[in-house]
Amino acid sequence: MNFPKSLVIIPTYNEKENISLIIPEVLSQHECIDVLVVDDNSPDETGNIVEKMSAANGRIHLLRRAGKMGLGSAYVAGFKWALERDYQRIFEMDADFSHRPSDLVRFLEKAEHADLVLGSRYNGRHISVVNWDWKRLLLSYSANLYTRIVTGLPIGDATGGFKCFSRSALEAVDLSNMKSDGYCFQIETTFKVWKKGLKVVEIPIVFTDRIRGTSKMSGGIISEAFFLVLKLRFGRA
Repeated sequence: MNFPKSLVIIPTYNEKENISLIIPEVLSQHECIDVLVVDDNSPDETGNIVEKMSAANGRIHLLRRAGKMGLGSAYVAGFKWALERDYQRIFEMDADFSHRPSDLVRFLEKAEHADLVLGSRYNGRHISVVNWDWKRLLLSYSANLYTRIVTGLPIGDATGGFKCFSRSALEAVDLSNMKSDGYCFQIETTFKVWKKGLKVVEIPIVFTDRIRGTSKMSGGIISEAFFLVLKLRFGRA
């Protein structure tokens, strides 16, 4: 099946153990897909690995940043990079294989009739998360329930980071006015696309916790998400 030109954005900070493995997997899914790695000056030289791969393959791109500046700003930088070019579908995706590259074509198929496609770990009564302890699972599930109740966003998994935007969806939101820079960036972008009246749909995915590298989750990220949801509810974000 033919799909429009698409870009998978992968933010990185110390992902040398994963990056050289996941990029070929992503590119192998469909010829329409390019990859942009947004690297925050990783001390483990992830950026240098991507730079060498890019020199050998024109579908691989690298955007270097001066230091660790946060997930949200990494995606905003990647979105702006994509919009300056002719990409029509723009993905968010983790570097650590928690998101399966084999799902990318399913996203592209669904995106033919949607403005934003979300990969959902919480699909109806089914929870599809592998290798999380019960505390982390409860925290994540509760955060999504809290988001739905407070904002009215009719989404089962608003905090997930495996997403496909249409070009028009990203053009509709003010990327320069995003208020969050942690994992709650996922809530903010989805909420703002939905508030524009655009079509947001979910597809079920299996989320597998990383087996290489270190998680970036922290208490500060959780606190930021709690207060951002309130700001979104009352129109202050």
